[in-house]
Amino acid sequence: MTRRSIALATAAGCAAIFAAVAHAPRLCAQQAPPLPVHQVPDSKNGGTVVMLCDGKTSVEVKGLKPGESMTHAQAVEVTRELMAQWQREHPNEKWEMAKTVQSSQPIPAPPPASGADAAAKATGAKLQSKGTQQGDTYASFTDRDYKVWKNETDNFVAEGKQLFHDGAAIGGTIGVSCDMCHPDASNTHPETYPKYQVQLQRVALLRDMIDWCIENPVKGKALDPNDTRLRALEAYILAQRKGVALDYGKH
Repeated sequence: MTRRSIALATAAGCAAIFAAVAHAPRLCAQQAPPLPVHQVPDSKNGGTVVMLCDGKTSVEVKGLKPGESMTHAQAVEVTRELMAQWQREHPNEKWEMAKTVQSSQPIPAPPPASGADAAAKATGAKLQSKGTQQGDTYASFTDRDYKVWKNETDNFVAEGKQLFHDGAAIGGTIGVSCDMCHPDASNTHPETYPKYQVQLQRVALLRDMIDWCIENPVKGKALDPNDTRLRALEAYILAQRKGVALDYGKH
């Protein structure tokens, strides 16, 4: 075979492979979009800016270059400084700090409450700001915010319920769906995960067992961890056990 014929044969083979891949069914077609990331402020002194998960509170660690890591003691001091800043900006909120964290610099106490603030704290009531806003860990949210969040969550759980009752929708090949063995997600006990599972021969998360069931009783293919179907199934199963105390490791 000449070099030219080898090249042509190789090109044809590659084209066939690409065509097959392009038309192959994809179980991960419903992969969730990338998660949003916080926009960290630019460094003003050539250090590294560290931000809390609220996406607002930040401090710059002077002298810490990109790619460098702080010592444990330095990291503790920086996080305590962040929390002190957050508490000063949210004097009416409570954040439970781990008692094991030690530092030479105590977190400054928030200013003393007075008037309505003091009365609300005495009764354990949540303070409300202007309008219909209600205090929360990181900020104040309106009644509309809570309604939007509840609606989005309920819709996601409803999607999980539909998938739980439709084996083909999760890639099943023999007509078996999750509800046939677990009516209304019974006997799934999501509150007991993580725990050792004999079927997997290791400690499993709830989503590990969902995938195991899809691969075995349902005769499908395991779903990608970011597949919205896997996440919706997990949400539905958890929602069915609302109010049950967490008890990881229980069998």
